[in-house]
Amino acid sequence: MAKVRLLVDTDVLIDFLRGINTAKDLFRSERFEIYCSVQSKNELITKVRPKNSEKKAIKALFSEIKVLKVDGDVINKFSLFLKKYGEDPKSVADYIIAATAWVKKLPLLTRNKRHFEHIKEIALCPYYSYEDFVTNPPIKGEGKWP
Repeated sequence: MAKVRLLVDTDVLIDFLRGINTAKDLFRSERFEIYCSVQSKNELITKVRPKNSEKKAIKALFSEIKVLKVDGDVINKFSLFLKKYGEDPKSVADYIIAATAWVKKLPLLTRNKRHFEHIKEIALCPYYSYEDFVTNPPIKGEGKWP
């Protein structure tokens, strides 16, 4: 069975680092291939400002998942989002993450659906809750999966 490829938002990374079981199960599951945007990595490091003891856990996390860089294609899609959806400074990071999902053709897993649901070019995973995600993972073809 092929692995389900997912781009995870920063909030999912934080859930994992906080020890939320659903996030831990997701990252440890053999069913999923987990990616994140370099934007999420930067947000985690700069906004959360981890303590020295947490830096080791963050480093270990990023050694286990694939971090996708911002390339020319992502910049082009990001620019399209700015033109289409507006240049709200609060949305810049989300647009970079969404552009990465669009370019790489990855569904986005986030708890912050309101930040992304207006972006019609990307697929959001149908749900992410602490209780159900691992026990009832989304199946391609349901919800907004591509």
